[in-house]
Amino acid sequence: MNVLSRRVHTGIDEFDNMIDSLRLGDNVVWQVDSVEDYAIFVQPFANQAVKDGRNIIYMRFGNHPPVVSKSEYIKEYHLIPNNGFEAFATQVYHIIAKEGKYAFYIFDCLTELLEQWCSDLMLGNFFKITCPYLFSLDTVAYFAIIRNKHSFDSIARIRETTQLLLDLKNISSELYLHPLKVWERYSPTMFLPHKYDNGSFETITSSVETAELFRPKFAEQRSSGHIDFWDKLFIEAEGLLELKVGDAKRKEMFSRLIHLLIGKDKTISKLAHKYLTLEEIIKIKNRQIGTGYIGGKSVGMLLARNILKQDDSLDFSSILEAHDSFYLGADIFYTYLVQNSWWNLRMKQITTEHYFSEAKVLKEKLLTGSFPAAIRERFMEMLEYFGQSPIIVRSSSLLEDNFGNAFAGKYESVFCVNQGSPEERYQEFENAVRVVYASTMDENALNYRLKRGLSGKDEQMALLVQRVSGDYHGMYFFPALAGVGNSSNLYVWDKQIDPKAGMLRLVFGLGTRAVDRVSGDYPRIVSLDKPLLWPVDIDKRSKYSQHDVDLLDLSKNSLVTIPADTLFYENPKIDRSLFGEIDQQATMRMRELGISGSVSFTLTFQKLLSETQFPNYMKAILACLQKSYRYPVDIEYTVNFNKDNSFHINLLQCRPLQTKGLGKTINFPETTDPDRTLFYVNGDFMGGNARIPLQYVVVVNPHEYSVLTESKKHTVARIIGMLNRNFNRDNKAALLLSPGRLGTTTPSLGVPVNFSEISNMSVVCEVEFETAGLMPELSYGSHFFQDLVESDIFYVALFLKKEGTFYNESWISSQPNILSSWLPEQVAFESVIKVIEINHINGAISMEIYSDIISQKCVCKW
Repeated sequence: MNVLSRRVHTGIDEFDNMIDSLRLGDNVVWQVDSVEDYAIFVQPFANQAVKDGRNIIYMRFGNHPPVVSKSEYIKEYHLIPNNGFEAFATQVYHIIAKEGKYAFYIFDCLTELLEQWCSDLMLGNFFKITCPYLFSLDTVAYFAIIRNKHSFDSIARIRETTQLLLDLKNISSELYLHPLKVWERYSPTMFLPHKYDNGSFETITSSVETAELFRPKFAEQRSSGHIDFWDKLFIEAEGLLELKVGDAKRKEMFSRLIHLLIGKDKTISKLAHKYLTLEEIIKIKNRQIGTGYIGGKSVGMLLARNILKQDDSLDFSSILEAHDSFYLGADIFYTYLVQNSWWNLRMKQITTEHYFSEAKVLKEKLLTGSFPAAIRERFMEMLEYFGQSPIIVRSSSLLEDNFGNAFAGKYESVFCVNQGSPEERYQEFENAVRVVYASTMDENALNYRLKRGLSGKDEQMALLVQRVSGDYHGMYFFPALAGVGNSSNLYVWDKQIDPKAGMLRLVFGLGTRAVDRVSGDYPRIVSLDKPLLWPVDIDKRSKYSQHDVDLLDLSKNSLVTIPADTLFYENPKIDRSLFGEIDQQATMRMRELGISGSVSFTLTFQKLLSETQFPNYMKAILACLQKSYRYPVDIEYTVNFNKDNSFHINLLQCRPLQTKGLGKTINFPETTDPDRTLFYVNGDFMGGNARIPLQYVVVVNPHEYSVLTESKKHTVARIIGMLNRNFNRDNKAALLLSPGRLGTTTPSLGVPVNFSEISNMSVVCEVEFETAGLMPELSYGSHFFQDLVESDIFYVALFLKKEGTFYNESWISSQPNILSSWLPEQVAFESVIKVIEINHINGAISMEIYSDIISQKCVCKW
């Protein structure tokens, strides 16, 4: 196609002469004082396009009157911007793809989008992803923006992207057109102002006249156009603080800001209206970088703190550690994609066909991108505020920590020890942001969204940046205590325990060891109505306790793990008696081996739980939050002590605890015949009262598994994942029996499955095989168990030496294995994995699991 054939007429001959005509591929942006002025130039363009037989599309989304007359020759698409940036941008993208090459577009005034998105940043993002796509298809598109409604940064981004930027001024009812950018065209008078009158233009060449006309307009733009619409909105909100709380304008603004900053979820929004104030919303914004939602994790933390502070029953304010968090708005995530030209890849990734394959590509790219200069400047300001205090960058996505979707452990959190030069500390922080962004493309996160019907939902990633809670101990930094707490305790291992009292997972040092299943280590499980009660016998407490401590090493600028004994030996000022006690037997054995001066210390937390108010406060905190949420809650916390052993609790996170509750009482079998029983336990199960019919049993043989190479143990996990895809709970309900810890990263301790590889099981059962060190871990409250609870998967632990436990291995050995009929290529693993199809009697299911919370009994029988 030659140059002449690529020319496009504007519908106004003198306008064509001024700009040397339009070209296919041109995006034309009109900066105007009113939509009516824009329409004056749109209608001739549309008329000419009709005359030339063009495919004309009108993108209609504004509340203003139409900018072009209805015509049978113009297709009109009605768009809905209030569903958010991604939904709107995606709809426009699909329309452009559908209409194809050489289409002509007329858009309503883009400034209208600010009323829905309240972010110039996102408007700039929309323009940067839409215009290059239009350009690639040889289209011509008209856009308009209202003068003085946009930040200089947004105008700069539009100028950078568009082919034509035209400034149309209305001065004393006279129109002046001033081309600011006309790509690859030039004339000696093209970029001078031109006075418009009914189809003709007069070029203004006098500097005196030009200055006289435009100086007042420039001053006006400088005074009102230099800040983002988002900032203007909050400045307006600050002006309403002097009004009474019940004032209609103040209430309306408060509701609007909750909708824009906190989110659209009705239950969370209701809590925010009750426990936040307009003053607090403004304070949140003042610690925000970028625009948009602050995300579920940030919202949960802020709500929980305010709920506790407003409770008069206990003086929670006196024990709550202050926080000074920053919030990276969700819009930065999309800006990062747009800035690095990855939006088309994102559009491809969210399709069903490329959901997983393109995620791998996008994840790699997310680890390498750059941020806009304005965002980098704000990052540096925040880091200057924190100085060299350690910080943590935590995911806080739109869907995270909401009712129904916890996303527990699906996205990354990254510690920044924050040591070194300003440049080094900045680079460490920026890399941490990239890592969290990239975690949105992790396979586990993608599977979680897909499994819960969220793959098509808007899932922007906001970030929560928190000062790490703790203190310096030499070159180490860590809190005294950390962990997770649940207001409802579904893991009831003793009849004395009240499930409604709540429970804790408690560790010394950083809480990383409390939320994950860690090799060779066990947090302390605390039932808050019976805090001194242990889930294991006294002779096993040393083995099933915490042995290592996670902390930040300032000299190495990294997260490290060291033995607790070493930590206490190197830091004798720590009052270790509060957290544990000397293991006399282990110490004696060490001395017998000639290790003089060595002391073995067990982190039992007995003194903490018996001689301080810590368990009472934690019980009260969980009860208070559950009452306000009207739903069980899950929290993360740290504890730091003063010299007098008084303490402060830092509430880091609060979210609804996904649980179906204890369930209705079932008719538990009065007697059980060992010959018709697969297993029987007292306690050591989770899932409430249940009666679950089974059609399949999948068994991992502990003897065979324990002697496999590490790579083959990983293969076993993948095979279980293949089998998992064959099951569903309606007609293929399955029980998985596996030695040791499921989901561990250490294959010698259990089968290293991802949760997505067992997500369709109805029941999972971890079986003790002590000979090879394969032991179950009752890690209720960890991310792994949160997944089980959310997915309504019943859990059982079989400690074979525990009194009252029965396991019928002989029945398993006697059953045929159908693994090869399902997966013929895995016949080599028939000795390791057995798939048993349960026989039916007269069409009825013959194997069922029964559990009863009150008696603490669970049986699997036929």
